[in-house]
Amino acid sequence: MRGFNARHFMEKAIEVMRKSIAEPREDGKASPKVGAVLINLNINTPRKSRVGVAYRGELRHGDHAEFTLLERKNRDRKLDDCVLFSTLEPCAPNARKHPKLGCAERIVLARIKEVWVGIEDPDPTVDRKGIKYLQDSGVTVHMFDRDLQEVIREENKEFFAQALERAASAAEEQAPEITLSPLEKTLELSQIEDLSGEALEAYRSIAKIVEDVQSAAFRRRLVQQGLLQKEGDHFVPTGFGLLLFGKEPRTAMRQAGLLGTIHFPNGQEEPKDFNGPQVFVPEQAIDWLRNKLPNLIDRSNSRRVETSQSLFELVREGIVNALVHRDYSIQGAKCQLVVTPDTIDIRSPGRPVDPITLEQMQSFGAPLLSRNPVLHYVFAQMEMAEERGLGLKSMKRHAEEAGLPLPRYTWEDPYLALTLYRSPDSVSRTLNPEVLAKLNTDQRAAWEFLTRKEAVTSHDLMRQLGCDEKKAQRILNKLLEFRLIRRVGKGPATRYEVIRPPLPPRNVTLTLK
Repeated sequence: MRGFNARHFMEKAIEVMRKSIAEPREDGKASPKVGAVLINLNINTPRKSRVGVAYRGELRHGDHAEFTLLERKNRDRKLDDCVLFSTLEPCAPNARKHPKLGCAERIVLARIKEVWVGIEDPDPTVDRKGIKYLQDSGVTVHMFDRDLQEVIREENKEFFAQALERAASAAEEQAPEITLSPLEKTLELSQIEDLSGEALEAYRSIAKIVEDVQSAAFRRRLVQQGLLQKEGDHFVPTGFGLLLFGKEPRTAMRQAGLLGTIHFPNGQEEPKDFNGPQVFVPEQAIDWLRNKLPNLIDRSNSRRVETSQSLFELVREGIVNALVHRDYSIQGAKCQLVVTPDTIDIRSPGRPVDPITLEQMQSFGAPLLSRNPVLHYVFAQMEMAEERGLGLKSMKRHAEEAGLPLPRYTWEDPYLALTLYRSPDSVSRTLNPEVLAKLNTDQRAAWEFLTRKEAVTSHDLMRQLGCDEKKAQRILNKLLEFRLIRRVGKGPATRYEVIRPPLPPRNVTLTLK
């Protein structure tokens, strides 16, 4: 059991989740389907007792799966050596009415040190706070595989749809103790007049909110979503509210905004700052690029328009990700958009949110997890972001549809950098010049083909280049020699994956502003 198969227990938790029993309610509120699996890694535990399961409502209506598993079924057992799998984020402290404990608190009290979470709780007032509480308490947290997260989300479609529209009064009466960002609170001297009526109206219109922007009901909604707080008789914007809708958010937060720079082939450069309401920034940046770079793609006319549009979609998603998922506690750095003749780089301060890794992001299969759920919710409602997650799947799809190299993620302290390639052959021009000079035409064409895929076989390359097996192997061996690719698997299952070499030095200033 020590070397347990995590995927097996993720799937088992989902299987158990489907047995959930919804409690009878008169208010029409949907109950989530939640399954939990507890595995005991202590070798002295009898085999029949090493795995336990529970689902919501199994023994009592309304009882959470984690509560049933830990308190009803295992109250008399030591759980120090156990690992818990739960399909929904355990509720955080204060998420349940006193004197009930949140499930995250029960997990910590049970001394469980490793937890696998299926998907975040979708309510922006509690989203990721259960995970944060576990991490702050020394618990190692992992997320379920991306494909299984999609299954959980589909099974809980009705619950997720309702979760963002309920219990505004509860959010006003008692704020959660777990803080993901200082921007959840109001900023000194900020007031509701600092918000842009145009930005708020755009949000209301695109998100199909019926209440008028000036109405008490609309402001109550913003309180529920973590964008306003009520102080006495007044409503005051939180840091997130000011960031998204503020007329000049940089006045209060110097880390707000997007700093753009275009480096033209003739050596000239043009900077531009996007410092207004952040909900407008992605489209403003795209409009700026369209005007300055009308011919982004050097390709045949038949596909230029289609490919250029796909690249702009990539840029838009990259900018939204940078604004939504950056670490706003890094106050000296702004998001950056840097355009060179071959690449478009989008830099976001901060590493991927724990437990997401850079490798998972580069594989485009990172689990769904938001660093700043409040920001993510608003951008999703304005149809600029996936409802959950990092938009990595659509990034990969847009690149593939355009025939462009797949985007790449790197860490350039203090930035998580996303590199988008402006044309199919630009990925070769960003290679080390010494390596590029040693590649012949076929080898360069093979390299450019491989960078558009996650992995290929020798037969894939044969079909692409129209060559035989021997020539394909010679080309692959040369790319292996230059450490541009790696061989994975053996025999008929052999595949080749791209090793993204470091980009050569670029004429880009990374000063903190």
